[in-house]
Amino acid sequence: MIELSNHDSSTRKRSLRSTKCAPDSNNPQVTSISEPIPLLEEYGYAKCKPLTYVMFAGCLGGSTADFLMHSIDTVKTRLQGQKPAKPPKYQNMMHAYTTIVKQEGVMRGLYGGVVPAMLGSVPATTIYFGTYEFVKRNIIGLKTGVPDTVAHLAAGSIGDFMASVVYVPSEVLKTRLQLQGRYNNPHFVSGYNYKNTWHAAQMVYKLEGPGAFYHGYKATLLRDVPFSALQFAFYEKFKLWAKMYKNSNYLSLHWEIATGALAGGLAGALTTPLDVIKTLLQTQIKKPSAIKQPSSTPSAAQKPPHYYYTGIWEGMLWNYRHQGIGGLFRGIGPRVAWTAMQSGLMFVIYEQVLELLDKVTSWRKGEENTEQ
Repeated sequence: MIELSNHDSSTRKRSLRSTKCAPDSNNPQVTSISEPIPLLEEYGYAKCKPLTYVMFAGCLGGSTADFLMHSIDTVKTRLQGQKPAKPPKYQNMMHAYTTIVKQEGVMRGLYGGVVPAMLGSVPATTIYFGTYEFVKRNIIGLKTGVPDTVAHLAAGSIGDFMASVVYVPSEVLKTRLQLQGRYNNPHFVSGYNYKNTWHAAQMVYKLEGPGAFYHGYKATLLRDVPFSALQFAFYEKFKLWAKMYKNSNYLSLHWEIATGALAGGLAGALTTPLDVIKTLLQTQIKKPSAIKQPSSTPSAAQKPPHYYYTGIWEGMLWNYRHQGIGGLFRGIGPRVAWTAMQSGLMFVIYEQVLELLDKVTSWRKGEENTEQ
């Protein structure tokens, strides 16, 4: 059971079941997980904040973390998108970092594609956090006995689906600019040659049509929906376990970072194969010679240097057959590093901003009461 200091638990339980969001309690201590998370939330475990606060904090946390971690995302994209070669141009995460910085610099190399990334991140994270919190609260508020983990998985999935309309086009532009490196880059051949974000958007629209902005849309959803669902489910669960371990409903800064990083890293590792296929689908160039061609001789049945993927599962099977399990987990190191650090930063900024907004609101209310 949940022990509530200076409160009658049975009376408190009956009074709060009629509301979706509980008033703040005097730091009740979590001593057991025998009650589901919805009841813990009702007892002040997670006081509901206005959705506008959630959306603002989520936007600030998500976009800030995306910007700070963009260089790792670039390294991950390069490792996933490089053509098979022996030896490979980028051998591992650190080798990719040093090679990109040496050949292309920081801003044009490591931070290539940061503009479309931010243009998509700001609205997408706002929609994402708002939808997640709205759906989670309503599922919990229905009192249907839905397990807390299912509620978090469902809310994360729906939130990502709603945000995908905004962030997928920006993801396409970001990924191509990352893979390109820099305009007319003599050190990396990717098939793209864009001056900047606007030039990339113009060329994609002119040469490939508006549908190209949603290349790999299904693959992106197949990667991001389970990632978001797992990320939030893990975060909610790890945060609960940490509060039980600390015997308090309030976690210190390093605990907030640790729970967020662990949740993001684990979700990122599990969804790496989907991320690889997403990158390949969004960056491949359709050439007549790259489409299936009949072999002129039996000896020509060699591994093709390039294959045009027409679907998610076809791409996964082709990569597995020709490159093994390693082909499906290309870039797992930087992906886990990126998702772990990005999630840790995102969630800690999110929680701190919510707390700050709460204090500002309380201060204003106190000022108004004083004036009256």
